[in-house]
Amino acid sequence: MPNATFDDPDLTTFTRLEELGLVAVGQRLTAERAVLECRLAEADPWCRACGARATSRGTIARSLAHEPFGHRPTTLLLRIRRYRCDHCGNRWREDTSTAAPGRAKLSLGGVRWALHALVVDHLSIARIAAGLGVAWHTANDAVLAEGQRPLIDDPTRFDGVAVIGVDEHVWRHTRRGDKYVTVIIDLTPARDGTGPARLLDMIPGRSKAVFKAWLDTRPEAWKNRIETVAMDGFTGFKTATGEALPGAVAVMDPFHVVRLAGDALDDCRRRIQQKLHKRRGRKDDPLYKTRRTLHTGTKLLTERQCERLSALFEREKHVAVEVTWEIYQAMVAAYREPDRARATAMMEKLITALGKNVPDTLPELAKLGRTLTKRSADVLAFFARPGTSNGPTEAINGQLEHLRGSALGFRNLTHYIARNLLEAGAFRPLLDPSPPPPMR
Repeated sequence: MPNATFDDPDLTTFTRLEELGLVAVGQRLTAERAVLECRLAEADPWCRACGARATSRGTIARSLAHEPFGHRPTTLLLRIRRYRCDHCGNRWREDTSTAAPGRAKLSLGGVRWALHALVVDHLSIARIAAGLGVAWHTANDAVLAEGQRPLIDDPTRFDGVAVIGVDEHVWRHTRRGDKYVTVIIDLTPARDGTGPARLLDMIPGRSKAVFKAWLDTRPEAWKNRIETVAMDGFTGFKTATGEALPGAVAVMDPFHVVRLAGDALDDCRRRIQQKLHKRRGRKDDPLYKTRRTLHTGTKLLTERQCERLSALFEREKHVAVEVTWEIYQAMVAAYREPDRARATAMMEKLITALGKNVPDTLPELAKLGRTLTKRSADVLAFFARPGTSNGPTEAINGQLEHLRGSALGFRNLTHYIARNLLEAGAFRPLLDPSPPPPMR
């Protein structure tokens, strides 16, 4: 940058102390830590009681963890002046609330850096604590408190929601207590193509009562704006939606519908395996070798996979598996059909066929037919509302599981919910409004 204009080097500006109302007056650098001695930029020696000019009576020191520079923790050694009024005898100290709240261990700059590192850079609390040079609990408490106030407790984050997704989530793998939570996702940006889905809330438990209670706490104007609720096959979510959101349309998303057909195919394959061999599948058994090929779409099959399926279906004893496989492929084909009217007709035909007399030799298809017939309106509603799917909900569930793994598990559900909201609540634009750099 030959034509750029440079200012004189300024430690106060470089470390952004001016944003805290401070000025750097000294530094001490070690291999483990950088310590910046600083004072308030503007002294205030005027007495609060009588207005006379007071006399400084020395200083006291206050240490604050600040945002790190040079890949090492940075500490602010804040020298706070003490004053005594010679006129009325009043005593006080300088107000340092612009740098940090009372009794806080982190400066406001350090807290902002920690929240940015958690939400934008997805660092763990352990990494953030190491960067600040403080204990884990100190960093965790500061980040959660700062994130709760401007982000999680912001009532406007529920504005503009028209499509929601609901699903269950396992938050801990222990036998004691309830280990499930209900996850509510805002699918409006994903449907409209304006951005990714975002986590709205997490509720302890998984039941109709839990979901309905959460909906009942929302304002009537907000509930009236909800157009669609995407869900899995759990009837509790369906019933709660019908009672609390009578104007919304329940949509059983393709992921779970296809999964029902896939489970029927697996159950049929295992049943025939047990019937023929009186044991579970082994690597050389035809049914076991084709377990993954059976779930591959017909248009994606390789020549070798086609030969393997042909050899499997040549045997008359595998006819039940072949029929169930054909139903599974017909369902996948309906969802892959680009013409919505034709796709709706294909799915209606499939549900009607499964709703009629299914032979007793195909119990898996009979069970699938009962489920699809009962939820036929919800299954077919997807084709009238393209883009409404619980797929983004499952993707966010994956993010939450990754967070749980990186933290090596959580014991406090309140902390877990807050961390998940900060992780998947789409708060990045509020903390980092600049767009991400283009991919190369």
